Amino acid sequence: MIQELRFKNFLSFREETTFSFEADKSTDMEDFQVVKMNDGVRLLKFAMVYGANASGKSNLLSAFDFLYDFWSNKQTDSDGDTGVEPFLFDKETPNLPSEFDLKFYVNEKRYWYHLELNSTAVISEKLYIYNSSQPTLLFKRDLENNFSKLTFNSAAIKVSSVAQEKLELECLKNISFFSAIGRTNVDLGEIDKVHNWIKEKMLPNISPSTQMFSYAERKLYKDDNLKKHILTFLDKADFNISGINSELVKRPISNDMMTYIETSSIPENEKEKLKKDGTFDSIKTSFSHKVKNKRGEEVYSFDEFQQSRGTIRMIGVETAIYEAENKSAFLCIDELESSLHPELMEFIIQKFLENKESHSQLLISTHCLEIFNLIDDLVRKDSVWFTQKDNSGNTDLYSLIEFKGLNKMSSILKSYKNGKFGAIPNIKD
Repeated sequence: MIQELRFKNFLSFREETTFSFEADKSTDMEDFQVVKMNDGVRLLKFAMVYGANASGKSNLLSAFDFLYDFWSNKQTDSDGDTGVEPFLFDKETPNLPSEFDLKFYVNEKRYWYHLELNSTAVISEKLYIYNSSQPTLLFKRDLENNFSKLTFNSAAIKVSSVAQEKLELECLKNISFFSAIGRTNVDLGEIDKVHNWIKEKMLPNISPSTQMFSYAERKLYKDDNLKKHILTFLDKADFNISGINSELVKRPISNDMMTYIETSSIPENEKEKLKKDGTFDSIKTSFSHKVKNKRGEEVYSFDEFQQSRGTIRMIGVETAIYEAENKSAFLCIDELESSLHPELMEFIIQKFLENKESHSQLLISTHCLEIFNLIDDLVRKDSVWFTQKDNSGNTDLYSLIEFKGLNKMSSILKSYKNGKFGAIPNIKD
């Protein structure tokens, strides 16, 4: 589980910014929203960030997504970019490094990951473990003469000189150390545990434009338990869908698709098979709708293109949340309310929080005002964050619990509308 992320000089965040999943002293909804670690730290399962358009909400989620992408970057050429984007509304910051510090737990053990990089190279990368109240370094990686230099703590990690040389050769200046060790079979003990956590417990961001249905369709075809879960979810949300039918069908290969196949990295034997067959395997999904009319109860079947955008969006989102819950993984959803009624958004959050068995975490951004009505009834105050841009273009991130007198307010929503918390659009006359 993630404890906190500190970062600076990234997208709209010029100054050092801290986002935290650590719970405050409140015991509200403790039994299903807070996970207590062995060292006493209490972590939230859910958090949301609210703010005006272009205030930096999505950029907060992008900070997590950048790490996800960077850790899995498979570049084989050291001339490529690292992918980081510094703060650009300043003459100095584009020439300064971006920094990230992530504290997280793997099997109840706390780790601290540090990364400092610019657009062309990693300047510093470190991993610490907390065996006590003080962190112990596991490895550090520095840039020397434009090459990566690795140093391991011999008291914690045993790495032979041959293995270290191999790792340094694989650790190109523009990729993560974790991407490099994915190309080797070197045993790195505690570091391997973190590497596995990265691969299994971090999921890619979902944005309003993410095409979710193909992903959901593949999952539904393979997993009957997921299909049952989605059907139950749709039934409770009153979508009038009584069945999901998936089958593998042959589809013809178009001329454009054949051109793509010719230039793709598909193995030659598979290319030849596709050319010979002229078809490819595809999943076809249809949905059964049960209705009652003067003839009684009838069932009609429709494909995905005949479903509403809200239906397709909800199936995709809930499939991703289901995967996060099963893996006890971390998931970000940007603008959860996109194509969804506010009550459906509330229903998604409620069902996620009701799963006490999973140690999954969900971070969302939203514009939905109705979310404020959920505070204290469904959402803890320490789960709510705001973003606001200043005149220099820098995003300020702050928590609801930084404000005094919250318990005396008759309505959090009314206080927000009256400008008590900031983070509202500045609409000029």
